[in-house]
Amino acid sequence: MKPLSEFSLEGRREIEFVLSDIDDTLTNEGRLPAVAYTAMEKLTDAGFKMIPITGRPAGWCDHIARMWPVDGVVGENGAFYFHYDSKNRKMIRRWWKNDAERAADRKNLDKLKKKILKNVPGADIAADQAYREADLAIDFCEDVPPLPMSEVDRIVDIFHAAGAHAKVSSIHVNGWFGSYDKLTMTKIMFKELFGVDLDSIKEKVVFSGDSPNDSPMFGYFPNAVGVANVAQFSGRLEARPAWITRLPGGHGFAELADALIKAKG
Repeated sequence: MKPLSEFSLEGRREIEFVLSDIDDTLTNEGRLPAVAYTAMEKLTDAGFKMIPITGRPAGWCDHIARMWPVDGVVGENGAFYFHYDSKNRKMIRRWWKNDAERAADRKNLDKLKKKILKNVPGADIAADQAYREADLAIDFCEDVPPLPMSEVDRIVDIFHAAGAHAKVSSIHVNGWFGSYDKLTMTKIMFKELFGVDLDSIKEKVVFSGDSPNDSPMFGYFPNAVGVANVAQFSGRLEARPAWITRLPGGHGFAELADALIKAKG
């Protein structure tokens, strides 16, 4: 990972879309700092498309799509994208699975929830689980004392043994049934919402993230950026970002936003 300061002016001038994880990328210690929110607002004012790509739940993403200075949001690690059409006052919700499929998945995830809590003492259900539509989030350090990574790996193994996908964020292990992730739904969003093939314009996109569940995005986007705290997961990343900021979390994201806006002049 090279310092963000080495990202060339010419390369930054090509960027049109800014995608970002939320937890520990836009936030610092669980809070969204004013500097990160302001950075998003400055990016949209400067003409960039700003899109959070998160593991957070549908309930949160409805709020984000409506009230944040963003052009849409991909949530629950790719289970859906939401876009608020402010002109027509209409929320566009695009799901990977239909209502019946998600209901069937929920029954199986409820069984996994009981098994994980029985076998991994200290783990708990994420506080935002009630607002989720497609996945199961297991908290290993947000509202519980931090678990050792060996116990986090055990949670992942239980999901995998049941045929579910599992991704580790900076705070949760998210598990779900379905062949999607953040990247697959992002590609669908770009095709349906913006009318472009993401494969053909990925050099015009920056993605910022901080943890292993961002690896598909890090590996796909040539201009992916890790905020400084991504370094703590350096040995657990399947793919690394090209660039890394000096500052962690939302302050690192603001550093990235400033670099992009300055390049536009």
